Amino acid sequence: MDNDNWTSASTAELWRLYDEVTAVLSRRMTAEKVKLEERLRRLEGTADGHGARERRPYPPVLPKYRNPKNPSETWSGRGKQPRWLKAQLRAGKKLNDLLINRPSGQKRRRTV
Repeated sequence: MDNDNWTSASTAELWRLYDEVTAVLSRRMTAEKVKLEERLRRLEGTADGHGARERRPYPPVLPKYRNPKNPSETWSGRGKQPRWLKAQLRAGKKLNDLLINRPSGQKRRRTV
């Protein structure tokens, strides 16, 4: 429709045209939304590369090292070293000095 036709059209004709345009846009947006949601479902299912498989549960790890200044602070030896451990190492201690002494029944078997 040319600009001249719009200015000469009546208000009723313009409202009818507006209603038609909004109805068509609404249908197209709904169809596009359905397509995008289906695509998102497929992507979420393969995000980790193995489908919707859950991670296996790992057993809890016993602590191996204890802070001599605060015995409630322990470290299992996994992950980042805690601040208290770094401070002890800087002070000249060795990791073996901070080991937790366990009774022989609780010692872990070494797999070498």
